[in-house]
Amino acid sequence: MDIYTTLQQSAARFGTKPALIFKDQTISFVELKDKVFQLAHGLGALQVRKSTKIGLFLPNGPEYAYSYLASFCLGAPVVPLDFMLKNDELISCLDHSETEILIAAPRAEVDFKLIKAQVPSLKTVIVLGEPEAVAWQRPFHALLGGGEGFTPAKVSPTDPCLIMYTSGTTGKPKGILLNYRHLSGSPEAMKHFVDLSERDIKLCAIPFSHIGGFIYIQNCILFGITLVLMDRFHPLEFLRNVVQYKVTCFHIVPPMYTALLTLKNLDQFDLTSLRWVVVFGAPSHPDILERFHNYCHSAKLLNGWGMTETCPPNTVTPLDNPKIESVGKPAPNCEIHIVDDDDQPLALGEVGEIVISGWVVMQEYYKDPDATALAKRNGFFHTGDLGRFDDNGFLYIVGRKKEMIKVAGQIVYAPEVEAALCKHESVLEAAVIGVPDPMRGESVKAYVVLKEGVAINPLDIKYFAREHLANFKVPQTVEIREFLPKNRTGKIDKEALKQQTVIPAKAGI
Repeated sequence: MDIYTTLQQSAARFGTKPALIFKDQTISFVELKDKVFQLAHGLGALQVRKSTKIGLFLPNGPEYAYSYLASFCLGAPVVPLDFMLKNDELISCLDHSETEILIAAPRAEVDFKLIKAQVPSLKTVIVLGEPEAVAWQRPFHALLGGGEGFTPAKVSPTDPCLIMYTSGTTGKPKGILLNYRHLSGSPEAMKHFVDLSERDIKLCAIPFSHIGGFIYIQNCILFGITLVLMDRFHPLEFLRNVVQYKVTCFHIVPPMYTALLTLKNLDQFDLTSLRWVVVFGAPSHPDILERFHNYCHSAKLLNGWGMTETCPPNTVTPLDNPKIESVGKPAPNCEIHIVDDDDQPLALGEVGEIVISGWVVMQEYYKDPDATALAKRNGFFHTGDLGRFDDNGFLYIVGRKKEMIKVAGQIVYAPEVEAALCKHESVLEAAVIGVPDPMRGESVKAYVVLKEGVAINPLDIKYFAREHLANFKVPQTVEIREFLPKNRTGKIDKEALKQQTVIPAKAGI
């Protein structure tokens, strides 16, 4: 995928049409191209070359899009970093990736001097706003003040373009290395699954540091859509943007739908502009989508699945058959199978690990040959997700292998229990994990958030679960909490729950 040529073509074709809308800013396709080329010129003056890794530590905004695209024009690999990371996490990722240039926005919790001192490869920090008066910091706006003249890099399909970290934890990081051919993976899948065109207006509340957010930028320059940006997800503001800009489509994760459904005045928003909406990123409960559909009857509800390692989306429910209890059928650019623990294929309907092959599979886990060899074996990438196919070729996600709970030899899938608990009229959301049990190996523990103004005994939830689940699947313990920990993309952070961190419980049994 040639970003330089794509930007020229989109500017010529769409001209002054809005490409990006962010708060009070509107950037046309011509302006987007100009800003990207100016930034590429400025980065070139800093001796950025094909081998120069550029870290991005920014909130969503036009500058993030400029930085991605300018780096690609120069053939420089991009290292996008979640804007919620702290010093130790940033140091870990920047040092591991050998980042030389960091484009960043200031945060009170982040010390650029400390990071510069502990990351030997880091030469320059380009700061949004006014940098400190030190030689190694530069203002971002100064790089946009020059000309557009630069020589775009000649890249091959196998040249590295992205190192996306699966998490910002300290210790040994895990970077997903994608090449320039991989940049075509998501757009090809989108062309197959949906009918995006320059008439569409998409709303992005997913961080650009996440593959789901990055796809929005690709949608913009390739399909000519107008992209409305939010620097963070806020349910009320999200719906206001849908109404104000007559948004036609978006993709978000299940907890974001849950948050939208908590709004008391949801029925007051005119959502008739929506053509289709997608849920992705975790096993979803169809009832959540169906409840949301009550407020946007004209929109088609789609369910999708994929991983950063495999250029998502890899499956989406068809527009003409949105069977949302499944995650749809595979894209043409990949092959998906279900295998057992010995990597042997399973029959239709049997649950096993989802494996995927094709050129969309990542190049490697950066500088981690052991993890790469474990994940990529026998010609397939092993996703760690559990699923099954039905007779019509629809894929169903059961859960993660690490979410599989073994209770006295019986297998419990956490998402199945969560879906049952969420049917309770008082339950807003639920998360289920396995905890050690001296008698049964593991037992099921549920964390539940109640709807506003509701009070209920955890025993009542257990009794409800017994009406919907086999006895061995019923949570041994139910803990009611004010909220559940989530990561920046809105997914429930089960690792935080397993670590029993400082989130206070209201009640438990």
